[in-house]
Amino acid sequence: MPEIAVTSLDPRQQKLIDNARIALERGQLDYTLDACAQVLKTAPSCLPVRRLQRAAQLRDFKAKNKFMAKAMGGFSTAPFMFGGGKKEPAKVLEMAEGMLAKDPTSVPALKLLAEAAGGLGLLETVAFALDAVREIEPDNRANLLALGDAWIAAGKPAEALKAADAILKTKPADADAQNLMRKASIAQTVTKGNWDGQGSFRDKLRDEAQAVSLEQAAKVVTAGDMAQRLVDEAKARVQAEPTNLNHYRAVAQAYRQLGRSDEALVWVRKARALPTGAVDPTLEKEESELQTALLEARVKAESGDGLAAAQAELAAWRLTEGKRTVERYPNDFPARLALGELLLASGQLDAALAQFQQAQKGPQVRVAALVGLGRGFRAKKIYDLAVMQFKSAKTDLTAMDDTKKEVIYELGSCYEVMGKPEEAIAEFKAIYGEDIGYRDVADKITAFYSK
Repeated sequence: MPEIAVTSLDPRQQKLIDNARIALERGQLDYTLDACAQVLKTAPSCLPVRRLQRAAQLRDFKAKNKFMAKAMGGFSTAPFMFGGGKKEPAKVLEMAEGMLAKDPTSVPALKLLAEAAGGLGLLETVAFALDAVREIEPDNRANLLALGDAWIAAGKPAEALKAADAILKTKPADADAQNLMRKASIAQTVTKGNWDGQGSFRDKLRDEAQAVSLEQAAKVVTAGDMAQRLVDEAKARVQAEPTNLNHYRAVAQAYRQLGRSDEALVWVRKARALPTGAVDPTLEKEESELQTALLEARVKAESGDGLAAAQAELAAWRLTEGKRTVERYPNDFPARLALGELLLASGQLDAALAQFQQAQKGPQVRVAALVGLGRGFRAKKIYDLAVMQFKSAKTDLTAMDDTKKEVIYELGSCYEVMGKPEEAIAEFKAIYGEDIGYRDVADKITAFYSK
């Protein structure tokens, strides 16, 4: 059931709605409400009437509740709260209208209206209801995502882009919002290109075989063409709003979809050159990820001397990025752990130990940091301190999982290097009793008892 205009109504109903508009302007709200309700009973798909009704409902509700504080509930995690809208949408619509007549600011009622409209195929009415929710709960992420999808379904991708942008302004890395922006951009491209316009290949060609052939060829061409169109659309938005970071992100994302990471990196850096982009942590992270990906790709592509040079460049880049991250975010303990591991791998033992010592302050990486300390002290041949770290890590772990097995194995290996076979075998036996196939513990146990 498509939405209809007021001009599609019965002439008497059109006259009634004209009078209802005049009544609203004069403050005669009861007349407007009665007229709209009367028309919507027979023409529920007339969205302009529903908009007029809501305007009157809100004004009436505000007047009657002028001195009452309305308690707003928390955000819903789903776009629709009720079931049955698709099974009996007419009854659900009637229920929603009754609730909204009492309280037009009721979010559950508006979601019920959206559900019923969806069941009746009133796509713009779905968007209308969810947009009303947005006015009440502008930061409701779940509703904004649902609203964006509703606008796309209603054929208004430009409105969907606004919904995605509302989320990305506060959460630039929101994957769902980024996906909504991509879908809306595609829909906008299709709309502007009139790809869904009148007639299909089969309508325009008499030869059925030729029609099938052209359709199949079009699918191949369209895939690459669509991605390029996304780039062009996003670039156009950059020109229109050169300070909007989300448009730069869209260009970069489109290039990533095309597999052109180098050009994606260029656009991320353009965004980072803006005052707001320079302090945006998500863009900073994306720039680092893209540069790392490009260097990793070079390593895979090289061989011989070129491979060694590429590996060295990648290692140096990772180390530089690790240091920069820690300098900027000194309380990022996972970052300190990662930097410590890079330093340890490069043989910078004292620097690595310093990072591990700081990293162990973070509960989520404490065990890994203790293991790093143990390995660092063992590399420096300070075995007693190494044993101390491994023991601490072992104590922190309860279940005999792979992490604890690794810690115990490191402890046993340290005892071996120290020339303490009894202590070493005791640790290996602890693993052997739980997992006989773990690394080479079975061989170590067999060798010990064969002496």
